[in-house]
Order: sequence, then C-alpha cells, then structure tokens
Amino acid sequence: MIPITYADGQAEQKLLHQLKARSGAVDRKVTAAVTAILDNVRQNGDRAVANYTLQFDGHIPERPLIERAEMESALEACDSQFVYALYQAAANIRDFHERQKRQSFVNTLENGVILGQRVRGLKRVGLYVPGGTAAYPSSVLMNAIPAKIAGVEELIMVTPPAKDGSANPDILAAAAVAGVDRIYLMGGAQAVAALAYGTETVPRVDKIVGPGNIYVATAKRLLYGTVDIDMVAGPSEILIVADETAKPSFLAADLMSQAEHDVLASAILLTTSERIARETVAALKEQVRSLSRRKIIEQSLLDYGAIIVCRTLEEAVGFANDLAPEHLELCVANPMEYIGRIDNAGSVFLGNYSPEPLGDYYAGPNHVLPTSGTARFFSPLGVDSFVKKSSFIYYTENALREAKEDIVKLAETEGLTAHANSIKVRF
Repeated sequence: MIPITYADGQAEQKLLHQLKARSGAVDRKVTAAVTAILDNVRQNGDRAVANYTLQFDGHIPERPLIERAEMESALEACDSQFVYALYQAAANIRDFHERQKRQSFVNTLENGVILGQRVRGLKRVGLYVPGGTAAYPSSVLMNAIPAKIAGVEELIMVTPPAKDGSANPDILAAAAVAGVDRIYLMGGAQAVAALAYGTETVPRVDKIVGPGNIYVATAKRLLYGTVDIDMVAGPSEILIVADETAKPSFLAADLMSQAEHDVLASAILLTTSERIARETVAALKEQVRSLSRRKIIEQSLLDYGAIIVCRTLEEAVGFANDLAPEHLELCVANPMEYIGRIDNAGSVFLGNYSPEPLGDYYAGPNHVLPTSGTARFFSPLGVDSFVKKSSFIYYTENALREAKEDIVKLAETEGLTAHANSIKVRF
C-alpha cells in the first residue's frame, strides 16, 4: 500500500526526487484547449461563456447572477449545525487575519522631506469556487475573509451551476457568512476568462483567487499579467515528522486525510522509529477500509506516498526543508523545540493534537498554501495578497539642492543624461 524506505543517503534522495517531479509537466493539450477558450471569451464575452456553460455543465442558468439576498436566504435554510460551524470557523479566520493588516505610514525628515507608503485594498477581486463533488465552503471563507479585511471594495465569486442550473446551497451560505458581494453561475476556464477580461455582464477584476481543476489552474497561469493570481497550485501534500512518541493511528489518519484529495496527492512520513513505520502501515490498512474515497487514497499512497525511516530527527528536518511541503506536521515529543529549525513549509502543525484538517477548516491560519516545493519562496494566502502599495515623495527646493550632485553622478554613470538633466535644469 505504501513503501517503507530506509535512509542511507541514496535511496531516500531518489524517492524524494520522484516526488518532486510529480507535478512539473505542463499538459500541452490542456494548454491549447484553455488558450482557445480564453481567446473566445475575450472576443465574444457572455455568448462564449454561455456556450461553454451549456457544453460543459449541461444547462444555462435562467438567473446566472446571485445577489446578497439569495445568499442570505440559503444561509437561513441550511442545517443549523453547519451554519454554527461556519460562523465559528469564520470568527477564527477573521481573528487571525485581522492581525496581518498593515498600516500606511508617513516619515517627515528635519529638512522638510516627506516620504511615505500608502496601503489599500484592491478594487475588485474574483473568487473561483469549484462545484459538484469538489464544492468546499471552507475555501470560500479562507479566500473571502482576508480579502474583505484587506479592504477589497467588491468581491465577485464564480462557481459552476449544477445540472439543473442551480447553485450549491452550502457554497451560497459560506458566501453570505464571508461577505461575498455577488455570484455568477459559471465555471471552468471560461469563468476565469470572464473575470480577467470582463464581459457585458461580468466586470473585470484585478486579481483571481481560489482552487480549481487543471483547466482552471492553467487559465490562471496563462492570464497572470493580465490579472494577478494567488498562486499556481499543484497537487496537495503532507509531510509528517514523527519520533517514537507519536501514535501510529494518528499518523495513518493524517496521511490519508491528504491522500483522499487526489490520486496525485503526496503523503509522506519521516520517522526515526522502525516500529512506528511498521505500525503506521498496519493502521493505514485497517482505517482505509471504512473510508468513502478508499480507491483514491490507495492509489495516491501507492504512487506518491512514502514512509522513510531516518537516522536522526535532524536528518528528517533536513528532508522537510528540502521538500518545502504544503503541510508539515511535527508529531514529536517537544515540537516547539523544532519550529525554529523549519525554514520551508506552507503551514506547520505542532504536536499530536494539531492535525492538518484543523488548519483546513477551523483554527484560523489560511489553508491556501504553496505547493510543489514553492514554500521555499511563496507564502500562504493572507491579507497582504489583497492589497497594493504605493510610495510618495516630497522634497523641498533646498533638499533637492543638497542631493542634486549625487543624483546627477548616479544618472551620468548609467549613461542616462536626460535623467541628469531633469535635476540640473531646476538649478
């Protein structure tokens, strides 16, 4: 079901190399298909979107636009326990992200110079939310709440309609809680194109966020530069570092919680204990029998899962920093001792009672995280993802006079005499 590898300096490196390469290829057929969709929507707007909606979703909604009142009605009709959980999760997410807010600043110097930075939210953001079996209300909260905290003026959601043209009520309820302004029932690359270019009915946005299938991800990648995007996300992944104090039943459950996402998902356990490795394999075989996505889990673990028995915890931490995983669990006796040694990870879960689903749904930190090793240089989605910054400069005549020789020298050294002249002409 899942192989056990013993670290010897070579075997584990070969395995880790294979795991890193799992999402590196770009599907040329998908790219060509998405490019054609983008061009069609850019040229033909709503008509192209409607045709693709009929082709891919089977039904054109009678009312493709959903306003706040309908979202509120869906919220009122939802299961009360689900609504309570939504509000609790939203409160945690809001509290965490409020602490990320940045302030504008002004710095006044003694010579009269004024320098500063202005921080403000983007004007309009588009949020893509998958439909069908991949409808995740938690992603609505994680994407929309930071955007609203950042000061985004208008948050527009797109989500595919059901076969009968309706919207997923759980998604509508989450949108109501999170503060989404309006929703358009459209999905796929065509919806991403509509947000990026604008159509007769869909306004053009400044940034597009949210998960989607390979067509949605490819559309976002191709449109980056026309609009900003959150990130190009690869398959989900979890890496667990465990010592002899870890509980194999917990480790098995956490590995499978990530493997059930996709057959391409990666679930890896690094442990210093051969006993823990063997007992985790046994726990995997036992627990998977009762899970609804058993086939996906088993395929994911077989192709992209691994248990590596490391010689030391220091070696395991080194592997973790090399892989730069989306989710990293530290199931060790003193997890706080190691948090300062983790340089590359999207989100770190400390101890046996901080499993990855806690972060997916409830704790507060964002679950939109860098994948495929990009945690080496990318950060989780947050308030900063939805703001733009501009600086301002004010110099008096005397202040510029004091600086003019330095500026002219720098400009002339670069061969930009018009830059130098812009300073000289004032004196």
